[in-house]
Amino acid sequence: MSKTDELRKIKDEVVAMKGRLADMRREGKYFPVLGEGSHDAEIIFIGEAPGENEAKTGRPFVGRAGQFLNELLEGVGIKREDVYITNIVKDRPPKNRDPQPDEIAEYAPYLDRQIGIIKPKVIATLGRFSMQYIMNRYGLDFELGPISKLHGTVFDTEVEGQSVKVVPLYHPAVALYNGSTRELLKEDFKILKTLV
Repeated sequence: MSKTDELRKIKDEVVAMKGRLADMRREGKYFPVLGEGSHDAEIIFIGEAPGENEAKTGRPFVGRAGQFLNELLEGVGIKREDVYITNIVKDRPPKNRDPQPDEIAEYAPYLDRQIGIIKPKVIATLGRFSMQYIMNRYGLDFELGPISKLHGTVFDTEVEGQSVKVVPLYHPAVALYNGSTRELLKEDFKILKTLV
């Protein structure tokens, strides 16, 4: 089965899901947001959950935070279509609230499968929820700390026997409200360019 077919299978399963967020998606006429980009990406970006703009379009990072993510990628010469962008939670939490632990647990197996299919060299987490999940999931829990201390740090781990670098980053949405975070993200993205 091709990577595209495997990822399509995940999409079909998420579309058919039952549960609090999936049911709310149907009521609000939203779409699940699986991810987009290259299925052979060397870098996968993982946010926490889609916002309203994303849920309306079915595409990740299309609002203001997404525009800044595009700017960050362009700033280091990485094309958006060459990376893969997704979230842990594939449906929008109401009022853009933070995802809850049971929601992360419900959707995380789909993310794990996406990572296993794409086989990136670098996993760049966007925000503390994806940082915590990925570091716990891939044996870096002993390194965990506040994102303010860990952002831009490169951690080595293995995913399904393959060497992978994990780089925690601030979520681009934070930079919309905090100018100093904007500059930190620009510096941290320079690190990503050196890893691929």
